[in-house]
Amino acid sequence: MPWGGRLKRITAFTDSRMRLKISHFTKYEYDKPVHYALQQVRLTPKSQVSQNVLSWGMTVEGGRKQLEFTDQHHNLVTLVSLNEEQAEISIHCKGEVETIEQSGIAGQQYGDTPLWYFKRSTTLTTPGEQIHDLATSPVDDARDDLTRLHALSGLVVKAVSYKKGLTSSQTTAEDALRAGHGVCQDHTHVFLSAARLLGFPARYVSGYLMMDNRVKQDASHAWAEVWVESLGWTGFDVSNGVSPDERYVRVATGLDYREAAPISGVRIGDAKESMLVTVHVQQ
Repeated sequence: MPWGGRLKRITAFTDSRMRLKISHFTKYEYDKPVHYALQQVRLTPKSQVSQNVLSWGMTVEGGRKQLEFTDQHHNLVTLVSLNEEQAEISIHCKGEVETIEQSGIAGQQYGDTPLWYFKRSTTLTTPGEQIHDLATSPVDDARDDLTRLHALSGLVVKAVSYKKGLTSSQTTAEDALRAGHGVCQDHTHVFLSAARLLGFPARYVSGYLMMDNRVKQDASHAWAEVWVESLGWTGFDVSNGVSPDERYVRVATGLDYREAAPISGVRIGDAKESMLVTVHVQQ
C-alpha cells in the first residue's frame, strides 16, 4: 500500500514520536455451518525499541480463544477456534501504540535463533533466474552495505509495479518478479530473496502503517528487515522506498509471509469462505 515519499536514508536518531490508534477487524463467513476451524492470530504488537504498546485488546465473536504462546520469532500467537456448527466468526483487535523514530533500526537479535537461520530460502522466497539476475545487478558496485541494500530496494520496486488483485498469498518471489507486478508482500519477498543471495540475513515483517490522508485501509502492511553488521536489524519498506519511521508499528516477523501472517488457519469441511478485513490507523 504505497503512500509515496522520497527514499529515506538512515542517518541519526531523532526524538520524533507518535501515538497511533489502531483497529483491525476481520470477519470470516461460510456458506454453511463449519464443524471445526482453528486460526493462528498474530495481531498483538509488543513493546520494543521503536514502540511502546499503551493498550491492546482482542475480542472474538462466533468463536473463542484457546491459548496464547510465543513462537520461534518471539511473535505472540493467539489460537482462536470457531464455535461448532457456526457459519461466521469475527476477530477485532484494537489499541494504542506510542512509536519512536529510530530511522528504521529495530536493534539487536534476541532469543535462540541464530542469524544464519535468516539466510534460508523458503517456498515463497526461493530464488530463480530472475532474482539471480536482480541480485547481481549494479548493487554490487555500492560502497557500503546500507547503500547496496537501498539500491536493491529501488531495483525491486522498479521491476515489480504496485498492482492489487493480481497476486495472492501463494505467489512466489520469482513469479512476482517475472510477472512484473504485485503488492507489498511481493515486494518484500523479492527483496528478501535477493538480499539472502547477497549473503545478508533477512526477515519479513508484518504490521501497520499510518498513511497520509487515509485512515481506513483494507489490509495491514509488510516490509523487510536486514541484518547490517554496524546497525543490527534494519528496516526497508520496499513498496514506499523508505526506512520505517514513527508511522510504523511492528507486529510479527518470520522468514516469509507464512511465518508472519496476521491470520492463518485450517478448517474441516467443504464450506466456501469469504473474508472481510478493515483496518484503521490514525494519530
